[in-house]
Amino acid sequence: MEREIDLAEISDGRLYGAEDLVKVGCGDCAGCSSCCRETGNTILLDPYDIWQLGCGTGLTFEALLGQGRIELRMADGVILPNLKLGENGEGCGFLNAEGRCSIHPFRPGLCRLFPLGRIYEDGGFRYFIQVHECGKKNRSKVKVKKWLGIPDIRQYEAFVLAWHDYLKKVGSQVKQAREEARMKELTMSVLKLFYLLPYEKEDFYGQFRERLSRAE
Repeated sequence: MEREIDLAEISDGRLYGAEDLVKVGCGDCAGCSSCCRETGNTILLDPYDIWQLGCGTGLTFEALLGQGRIELRMADGVILPNLKLGENGEGCGFLNAEGRCSIHPFRPGLCRLFPLGRIYEDGGFRYFIQVHECGKKNRSKVKVKKWLGIPDIRQYEAFVLAWHDYLKKVGSQVKQAREEARMKELTMSVLKLFYLLPYEKEDFYGQFRERLSRAE
């Protein structure tokens, strides 16, 4: 999701790579689930997230929608899924009775990233820490790639960049479309090809690249 930010206001002023250490260690969030209750509809789900959720829960995309665990909304001109949070502080539908994440091993990428953010520039992206987003004090230093906890970080980062660039391209096409039918076709094509079409359990990145080549 595109947004205008002032790094001087929300970060420590530094940009990080996957091999860098950053102060995000929070003692496994013991006794805290604030970030799982106060994020609204901002936890957008990319195809890797849906693939992981499918493998981890055994649920299809349609089943996740039907159970009210996720929902659809328009983001930057494209229809995308996001985690659905309950009202009155109930938070994410995947929180258990103890306020712990029941899908932690296969949680979405933005959940893994928090309280880090990504800034895209010069054909790539870097990480930054959002210093006002987590209330935990005296956080320890953790290497970015360990914090994310995703196997083959290079392939994952290549996917993140490709997906970002593709969504930006489709969003631009939607804005330029003059006919409503064309706008609907563009927005629905992303949903159908990258979310509704089931993924096999093996080789997500190969499946994604094949679908991306078809889309382009």
